[in-house]
Amino acid sequence: MSISSEHKPLGKQVTGSLHTLSPIVELNVGGEMYTTTLSTLKKHPGSKLAEMFTGQPKLRTDSEGRFFIDRPGTYFKYILEYLRSNQVPTQCIQDVYKEALFYDIEPLIKQLEDSPQLFGELVARKQFLARVPNYSENIELMIRIARAEAVASRHSGVIVCVVRTEEDAARCQDALSSLDMDKKSVVKFGPWKAAPSISDLLDCIQMDVEAKGYKIAFHPHIAEKGFRFKSHDFFYKFLFTWW
Repeated sequence: MSISSEHKPLGKQVTGSLHTLSPIVELNVGGEMYTTTLSTLKKHPGSKLAEMFTGQPKLRTDSEGRFFIDRPGTYFKYILEYLRSNQVPTQCIQDVYKEALFYDIEPLIKQLEDSPQLFGELVARKQFLARVPNYSENIELMIRIARAEAVASRHSGVIVCVVRTEEDAARCQDALSSLDMDKKSVVKFGPWKAAPSISDLLDCIQMDVEAKGYKIAFHPHIAEKGFRFKSHDFFYKFLFTWW
């Protein structure tokens, strides 16, 4: 069966065996059109991409008979270039990495993970954050608190307590008991056993909240007189701007 000689309605499942497929394959990847060879798509037999074109057909076709893959077509060109020439992309690394994971192209995944962009994120930053208890949950808690306070307001403020050591955690807890506010609205980060500083963690918090589409800034939180410790030793205020 040649996909170029037979037109099929959009969304129709391909019938028959791919053993009879033309060696030239036309693809529609998220609206982007590509032409390549069957051998290129099957270059890495253990990959999900190769599996799509092995044995019984697993893909639908568009109205022009092109095999349709419902993924971002923009980044498929980098996947295809790697399959054709083993050229590892140097652009859109994060996005290409997501596609390499989807298509399960193991050699490309490993080479991308060794790139400076992903190595720093996966090995350095992510491994640090994995040592900060409940980091992801606390990011989500910050966002929930900020959204709850956003009614008829331009800004929402969220107080966070950041402690690096167990000793600081005890002092912070003591300081919290003297805070004249709802303690449930204070989000606590730490302690952790890793080299990065409190400033590094604050930068990570800002980076990850902004990655979710929010506009935020932070500064030390100065409490009222009578506070038991220097509040800026532990407490910071993150300001969400809504409009």
